[in-house]
Amino acid sequence: MARLAGRTAIVTGGAKGIGRHYSEALAAEGAGVVIADISGGAEAAEEIAATYGANSALSVPCDVSDESQVKNLVAKAIERFGKIDILVNNAALFAPLQPTKVQDIDVDLWDKVFAVNVRGSFLLAKHVAPHMIARNYGKIINIGSGTVYKGLPGMLHYTASKGAIATFTRTLSRELGEHKICVNTLAPGLVMSETLVASGSHDEALKARVVASRAFKREQLPPDLLGALIFLSSADSDFVTGQTIAVDGGSVNT
Repeated sequence: MARLAGRTAIVTGGAKGIGRHYSEALAAEGAGVVIADISGGAEAAEEIAATYGANSALSVPCDVSDESQVKNLVAKAIERFGKIDILVNNAALFAPLQPTKVQDIDVDLWDKVFAVNVRGSFLLAKHVAPHMIARNYGKIINIGSGTVYKGLPGMLHYTASKGAIATFTRTLSRELGEHKICVNTLAPGLVMSETLVASGSHDEALKARVVASRAFKREQLPPDLLGALIFLSSADSDFVTGQTIAVDGGSVNT
């Protein structure tokens, strides 16, 4: 039996890149998936529905930094599926960012990174948590980054935002624990997703340094993350909360 049969998941940034893989993996385990993406996500939802059934996926265009759009997303999810069991806070700004020294980072860009990467996760948790509390059950999976443990020169805005996510998880896990809601961070390394490769924003020297830092000397691909994602989404992790699981081939030890 599929481990997530009867569950409903929201995946932000779920239409492209790693998020698309998350959406497909959750549907493959039986979950109804709400794909929330600023680009829409209709094509991704249609392909998932064609494979896993007409009621397996719904797409809702959403800018996660906009509270009114987040409210609409949650309302659409409840209208379609009646509940929300799993929230994957995946939407983030990373691939388009160019390495920039601290003195050259534009303030508006800094604010935009935090609006998407941090405020977006907060807004989703704010509006999804009441539905989970009402059912005394839930899984919130915040997507972090191994850069929090190592630092990444030239990417202060991104790394600082993911540091905020680490503390967000720790605090929220304690706040929601009485309601049997698990809150954890899944921290990838540098993943050669379709989005990152297409952006061309991260050079071969960086990739070589990252691979060299790993116990497993190879590039990381999106499927490498899916086992941990399903574990954190399923009953297998019902006594796991407030934790960071780094899936990066052993580049960092958490």
